Amino acid sequence: MSNHKTLIAYVTKSGVTEENATIISNVLQENYGFEVDLVNLKTSPKPDLTQYENIIIGSGVRMGMWYGKAKKFLKNKFKNKNIAIFLSSGTAGDPETYGEAITKYINNKLAKFPHLKPIASEAFGGRYSGRFGDADYTDPEKVKEWAINLGKKLC
Repeated sequence: MSNHKTLIAYVTKSGVTEENATIISNVLQENYGFEVDLVNLKTSPKPDLTQYENIIIGSGVRMGMWYGKAKKFLKNKFKNKNIAIFLSSGTAGDPETYGEAITKYINNKLAKFPHLKPIASEAFGGRYSGRFGDADYTDPEKVKEWAINLGKKLC
C-alpha cells in the first residue's frame, strides 16, 4: 500500500488557514495513514514537489484576493499529482454569501489556471478582527468532513 505522501502547502495571515491545514493533515494521517507534510508558503515558498503524490493548496482571502504566495504556487505544473484546493474566508462562512465565495475565490481563480484540475475544492469560513468588529466563521467540523471525503478520493 502506498503511503500517500501528501503536501499541504498554505498561506495564512490570521492563522485560520493553518488551523484548517492542520485539521486536514490530522484526518488524512489518522483515518487513512497518509504521510503528510505541512508547509507554510510564506516561509518556504518553493517546496520540492517531486516526492509528493498529493498536493493540497490552502490560502486565506483578504480584501477579495488570495494571498500572493499561494497564487504564485498555483503556477506550478503539478504533473501527475492529485490536487485539492481550499481557502479560508469570512464570506465563505456565511450561508448567504457561501456561493459567492465559491464562485469568486475558487471557480474564478481556477479559470485563470486551466492546467489545474483539482479533485476537490472547498471554501471554509474565516476569522475577522478589525475596525468594524470581530467575527469568527470557522467551522472545524466542516473542515473534518471535507478532509474525510478528500481522503476517500485520494485512496
